Amino acid sequence: MKTALLTLLPLLSSGAAPAAGPIKLTPAQAAHFQKLAAEVLFWPDAERGRNFMHMERIFPSIRIATGRHVHPLPTGKSVVSALGGSGAVDHMMEQLHEVGLLVLQDGKVRLERYHGGFGPHDRWTSFSVAKSLTSSLVGAAIQDGYIHSLNDPVTRYVPELKGSAYNGVTVRELLTMTSGVKWNEDYTDPNSDVARMLSTPEAPGENPTVAYMRKLPREAQPGTKWVYKTGETMLVGVLVENATGKTLAEYLSQKIWRPYGMQEDAFWEVDAGGGNIGGCCVSAALRDYGRVGQFLLDGGRAAGKQVLPPWWIKQATSKQADIGDPAFGYGYQWWTEPNGSYDAIGIFGQMIHVDPKHRLVIVILSNWPKPTDDGLSARRRALVKRIMDAAAAG
Repeated sequence: MKTALLTLLPLLSSGAAPAAGPIKLTPAQAAHFQKLAAEVLFWPDAERGRNFMHMERIFPSIRIATGRHVHPLPTGKSVVSALGGSGAVDHMMEQLHEVGLLVLQDGKVRLERYHGGFGPHDRWTSFSVAKSLTSSLVGAAIQDGYIHSLNDPVTRYVPELKGSAYNGVTVRELLTMTSGVKWNEDYTDPNSDVARMLSTPEAPGENPTVAYMRKLPREAQPGTKWVYKTGETMLVGVLVENATGKTLAEYLSQKIWRPYGMQEDAFWEVDAGGGNIGGCCVSAALRDYGRVGQFLLDGGRAAGKQVLPPWWIKQATSKQADIGDPAFGYGYQWWTEPNGSYDAIGIFGQMIHVDPKHRLVIVILSNWPKPTDDGLSARRRALVKRIMDAAAAG
């Protein structure tokens, strides 16, 4: 299963305070950010571990404010003994380079562990787990009337794409990455789209995502071919910001973070244009990632109100696109599994796993030695299966 490259834009110096609203970058800053964008992929282990816990000090970010109410996560029956005991759990976490592991069932904490200096009030970067949050904001914008329909053309909300290969592409096709627009997501190829998108300078005042994506050619009819495209989730973010008139961070705070009762403020990084990066880079606390999964299990409701349309979660977390693997699929920015579970996944080992059948949420935060690793992915899936079995057994 493929995961997304992040889009990272470092500050000219560390220690800058995150903003509470939109960020305006100078052309010089934007150019410098683009030049340094890929450095994060090559940080040494120790530096990566330190930085992943303090990304808002390194990268320009907008605060996702929480409110006064905290959604309770009471203590439930521990699954530690079913997993072989405390030492066995710690060993598994070390083998998988995990810094945080949380298991919720029926909204209760059945396992919570921290490693590597990471603690309950610290934040860890999400990388592409943020894609699933961006998707949820599309649902919220539909519920609020900002977006009329998933069948609307993308150009209704991003008119700068008119005349490009995105003519005739719907919001639904953008969410499922079936636009038919050609894209190369090879992280090791300096000429890939995901690499060139980070380094191609654009004219001042242009949205960098839109400016790059509108130049791409079409290779298939919309709705007929799935290709993983970080750039398209960034377009989803632009679409939401255009439709709502708010940054993604502001809208996430308004619709989910405050009303559902997240415990800690979070932060969402911005791109060279100063808007939040729809495809990446929310930093949040372990328990608050767990609350994201619990919010979905609770039907997309917060503070007694329906935040997401009643039909949204079932569609978003069901297979909408064939990814070439019969065991898995892709929904609206969620990876789907044959047993009805679904995942938000980010590079370097980040995951939110939601199992509606057993009312289970598993959050894994990690510092893998490299962005993607098939062996670690397989071992993580085996750990998730063990936790699911232990939780189901009581």
